Amino acid sequence: MNGRVTDDERLARAALTYLAEPSDLQLGKAVARDGAVRTLAAIRTGQYAAESRGNPAAKAAAERALARWQVRLGELPDADDLARFRRQGIRLVCPGDPEWPSRLEDLGTAAPYALWARGHGDVRFGCVRSVAVVGSRAATAYGSYVAAEIAATVAARGWTVVSGAAYGVDAAAHRGALGAGGLTVAVLACGVDRPYPAGHKDLLDAIAENGVVVSEWPPGRNVTRLRFLVRNRVIAALSVGTLVVEAGERSGALNTARHARDLQRRLMAVPGPVTSQQSGGCHTIIRDWGGTLVTGAADVLEMVTPLGEAPDDGDPSGGSPGGADRATAGRAKPVLSRDALDLESATVLDALPTRVGIGTTAVAARAGLDPVTVVRCLGALAATGFAERCAGGWRVRRS
Repeated sequence: MNGRVTDDERLARAALTYLAEPSDLQLGKAVARDGAVRTLAAIRTGQYAAESRGNPAAKAAAERALARWQVRLGELPDADDLARFRRQGIRLVCPGDPEWPSRLEDLGTAAPYALWARGHGDVRFGCVRSVAVVGSRAATAYGSYVAAEIAATVAARGWTVVSGAAYGVDAAAHRGALGAGGLTVAVLACGVDRPYPAGHKDLLDAIAENGVVVSEWPPGRNVTRLRFLVRNRVIAALSVGTLVVEAGERSGALNTARHARDLQRRLMAVPGPVTSQQSGGCHTIIRDWGGTLVTGAADVLEMVTPLGEAPDDGDPSGGSPGGADRATAGRAKPVLSRDALDLESATVLDALPTRVGIGTTAVAARAGLDPVTVVRCLGALAATGFAERCAGGWRVRRS
């Protein structure tokens, strides 16, 4: 736990994830106004409704909100529960933590109260340079191929791939990123301890090993149809841009795209055959929503790369996944200053050689840190442009 977030604040935010569904604007406004600790106390004592005195409509809304929150008071975790989750590899990331992704603040009062995370990746650093790749669960061979190819190439260039771990396009995007040795983030609509879909247990474990699995819902929560839609705003908010590879007119991927558009993120879509219902949503994004038509990773990188930074940087592979190893030599400069690194990440960076690579165990010995922390820091340093994988392990990224 980090000193910038008190134990009371952390426990209160954990409790709020149990009491209320994410994106509860009534709760979001209360937390923004009074803080998590005071808001939780008002719910527990039943005093929350009194804060809206003088406005009958607001008071009625507050009373309804209080009633739905108090129904779950018996489920609240205590400090021992948080410690048990940490032993299981599950941590709570709160606003004020170094790992908290500041992009989520763009959601305003609909921002998550906290994020539950499982994996070695760092949520904040992993999403500094990130692209959401989403699409149909019933993807065609074309959609799966394009998603995997684009994800592999952007991951090889140091960009994190964010998706929802569903069947179809999501799974292809995660696997493409993992295959290229890159970072990937899965945003779930259930607890991070619940592999959903069940057939993706191995995939989610691989994502946790090489990136991070996150959720607004606490451990133990199951999925519902509405939770998928609520989850999508976080996928869009975490990313610099959202790419829809294949989606029908009623696909949930369009919900993610709508959030990306409303958040003024880069919005992109891959065109498909005009006769394909699976691509109808992509064509709507391009025709009516101001989305950019993209046909490959080079187009995506051009859209999301900051002005003044070369998106291609002379990759001899031509942007194909097969050139992922060669592409690492042409990645862009770090996107943060060295002073912005937390102490552990800076310590790991100091331990890295500049010429030959060394393994994570050797890095841990040099840095004097445990291997789990080193793996997390290496992922953050790779995502932000400070470190890179090479034949011998890890080293400082070459300019």
